[in-house]
This record gives sequence, structure tokens and C-alpha cells, in this order.
Amino acid sequence: MNNAKCSILNQLPKRRTRIIQCVYVVGFMDLFGVSMIIPLLSHHVKDLGASPTVAGLVGSTYGILQLFSSTIVGSWSDVVGRRYSLLTCLLLSAMGYGLLGMSTSITLFVLARIPVGLFKHSLSICRALLSDLVSEAERPLVMGHFNAASSVGFILGPVVGGYLTEQEGGFYTSSFTCAAIFFLNAGLVWLLPLSEGLSTHTDANSNSSSSISKASCHSKHVTSTTQNCSGRNVDNRNASGACAAEGPATLGKNQQSWWGEDWGEVSLLQPAWRQLSSVGSKIRTVASSNMWDLFLMRLFMAISIMLYYSNFSLAMEERFMLKPKATGYLISYSSTLGALAGFLVGPVTRLYRNNMVVLLLHSTVLTCCLILLYTVGPTIWHVVLSSTFIAISTTIGRTCITDLELQRGGAQASGTLIGAGQSVTAVGRVLAPLLSGLAQEFSPCGPPSLGVGLALAAVALLVVRMPKWGKGEKAEL
Repeated sequence: MNNAKCSILNQLPKRRTRIIQCVYVVGFMDLFGVSMIIPLLSHHVKDLGASPTVAGLVGSTYGILQLFSSTIVGSWSDVVGRRYSLLTCLLLSAMGYGLLGMSTSITLFVLARIPVGLFKHSLSICRALLSDLVSEAERPLVMGHFNAASSVGFILGPVVGGYLTEQEGGFYTSSFTCAAIFFLNAGLVWLLPLSEGLSTHTDANSNSSSSISKASCHSKHVTSTTQNCSGRNVDNRNASGACAAEGPATLGKNQQSWWGEDWGEVSLLQPAWRQLSSVGSKIRTVASSNMWDLFLMRLFMAISIMLYYSNFSLAMEERFMLKPKATGYLISYSSTLGALAGFLVGPVTRLYRNNMVVLLLHSTVLTCCLILLYTVGPTIWHVVLSSTFIAISTTIGRTCITDLELQRGGAQASGTLIGAGQSVTAVGRVLAPLLSGLAQEFSPCGPPSLGVGLALAAVALLVVRMPKWGKGEKAEL
């Protein structure tokens, strides 16, 4: 009997690893499908007869919906569970892209963008799911690999989308292909044994559960172990993790709860008012917390980086007479480095001994210096140098700030925190084009110059606030 228990304990980490790898595949396929469509949207709207002003308004619909829905959907995933929310987001996004493939008028196009704008938060929920599955020490490494896998999808997607567009009815084919990819992702999530992965995580992070497991493997005090498991009902997830070591019977019981409350506080079958109440409570808690400094830091850096990229092609043409084709190669080169940089996050965080505050400060200072080098660089080689390292620094910086949000806010609200972070980034997407247009009135280097100023403000905020973060200050959630 003890041998059976030990074999189950040895198998669980492998299952958790397979779940994490499947989440990487979901992230890759997600951005692969989306990046097939994004470059084609503006051309399709123009083909439908929209004026530039109408096309701009239609394009902003998605960003506005994302701004308000990110936090709500993230919080909903905390309430009803990752599987329910992820499946819902994938299926409704698939429906939206399917409608996009049938859009023959501006009205249908806008209607197709609504479900996508409201529910295209699958990547955020995947990040929250990964934070549930791994320990705090493992989180930067796993997040870095997930970002790398997603970025590779974003690099390859436009190639396939461009090829399909050259065929007759190419936009519609690309849209239906994207919808099919999201349906495949939903099927993959359906098959994931998530509660087993959660049990593994709680076993790895709970000292008491660990000692119980070791005792069950190396001693014969089965009765004592069973009493400890049955008494641990303070938290549903901890109870599942502790009792998962008890044997095949208990494991089978856990498997029956794949769709149960161990992935959320409220079942999806509960009344809508109860779900909404729980979501509102979580959002109010995060909004009233003392995490304003982290969110402000994220906003400054998001706008700064968007300003850097906002007029990149135009600035290359005006400053160095660079052809659009050569600029495209430079952007692809930088994007590829950004994807590969995801694999550097783990080694770099180990080098810093998981001191994410110091690592964030250094990556922010480096990003600021690189944008400045791009702004004042007299030759194209200065631009190539800045593009090489800014892809790395921004990838590490994004992982750091997400990890700090989860550290300070706690894993119990990971979906809400990641969703709130995405909402802050969405604010940056709304403000950056406006600021870029105003700054470009003065000089082609105006937008990145303003980006340098915002990055310096982020550095100053970090210097002032990091002593409190370094002391392990937790947000008052």
C-alpha cells in the first residue's frame, strides 16, 4: 500500500510538467492565430468601404473593450476557476473570429470584434493558471518560457496569414483558420487534468503536506496520516493537495472534482448575482490596495515602450533613408530576440537570487538608456544595437513586474491582479498614439524622447518605493 502511495507521488510532478507544457502550446497557438489576423484588419475595413476616421473608430473598439473587461474577466477566473473561464474565453473568441470570417459589412465587422474584445483574455488566464501550478521560486522561469512560446507564435503567424491572403478570399480563410485554432485550444484545455496539477503544487509548497507524504511513504502510520488529511478542511485546495497522497481511491475522488470548486470559490452553476458579487468584491479589494506604485510603474513603462515603437518605420525612413523592407527585417530581428529572451528569464533571476525588485530596477534603467541611444544615435548601427538589447530588457522587465504584482498581491487573486495589469497596459495603448502624434509634430525623435522621460519617471518611482518592496511589503488585500 505504501509503495502505491509513493508511486502516485512520483507521478504527480510529471503530470504537472505535462500540464505546464500544454499551457505553453495554448499560448503559442493563441498568438499564432491572432497574429494571422491583426495585419489584415485595417486592409479589410478599408475594403468594406470605411473612411480612415471610421476605420480608426472601429479599430479603437477592441482596445476600449479590453480596457474594461481585462480586470473583470481576470477576477471572474479567480471566482469560478481557471478551466471554466479559459474555456469560455477561448470558445467566445473563436465565435468572434468565425463571425469576422463572415463580415461583409462594417456592422458585421464591429459585431465580430465585440466578443473578441470582451473575452480575448486567454493569455492572462494562462498566466494566472501557471502561477497556480508552480511555486514562487519557479514562477519567473515558467512565465519566461510561456512568453517565449507565445512570442514565437506571434512571429510565425503573420507569415502564414500573408500567404493565405494572397489566395482568393484570403482574409476569410485566415479568419476561419484562426477560429479553428481557438476551438482546438478549447479542446486541449478541456482535456487537461488540472486538479492533479494543483494537487502537485500544494504538495510541493505545504510543509505539513510534505511531511505527511513522507510519513506515508516511509512509515506505517496510515491512520495518523488519514486523520491529518481529514482534518485539513480550512482550504479546499490545501485539503485536496494533502489528501492526494493518500492513494488511488482519494486520487480518483480528486479527479471527479476537475470541474468542481477546487479551482474557484464559486461554482459556475451558482447564480449570476453571486458570481458578480464575488468579482466585484475582488476588484474593490485590489483597487483599494496599496499597489498603486506598481501599476503606475507599469503604465509609465508601457507608454514609454509603445512610444518607442509608434513611429519606428517613419523615423527610420526620415533619419536614415531606410527602405520599409529593411525596417521590416529589423523589426523581425528584434521580435525574434524578444522571443528568445524568454528563455533567459530563469537564469537571470537565479543570478539575482530571485531579487525581482533589483532586477526590475536594472532592466528599467537599461531600457531607458537604450531608448535614449536610439533617440540620439547618429548611425543605423546605434539603432541596431539598441534594438538588440531593448528586446531583452523589456521581456525581462515585463516578467519582473508581473511577478512582483503576484508576490505583493498574493496568489489567491492572481487572475484579478494579472487582469488589472492588462487594463493598465490597455490605458497605455489608448494614450500612446495620442502622445506620439503630438510629439511627432516637433520631431521624428519626439515620441522616443518622450518615452525616455516616462522611463526616467519609472526609474525615479522605483528608487523611491523599492525600499518598501525590498522589505517584502505585502499589499493590503
